[in-house]
Amino acid sequence: MSYEPPTPPANLPTEVVNALNESTPDHLREVATYAEVLAEHKEREARLEESADQEEVKEGPDDHPDDVPTKATITIKEINDNRYYYWQWRDGEKVKSKYKGPVNSDG
Repeated sequence: MSYEPPTPPANLPTEVVNALNESTPDHLREVATYAEVLAEHKEREARLEESADQEEVKEGPDDHPDDVPTKATITIKEINDNRYYYWQWRDGEKVKSKYKGPVNSDG
């Protein structure tokens, strides 16, 4: 019985397809994880940019530290299989972040 490899999406650049085809299964899983996190990051940046462009800013939590703007939102970042809350806001062209705390505190 013969198994055919999966067909890549038509809009994926050839150099990306070639690099993936030459990768080990472990690297492919790492790429998949990275691609998912990167997509979330880019979507979050787009949402921040969109909300910065809106005239009416939704109120966020009222427990902002003094050095975090009131327009900041809370996002979750996953680092080494641990999840953390971060304040995040746009400052001109840059997105800034400040650590808030772990998502699951066992204390």
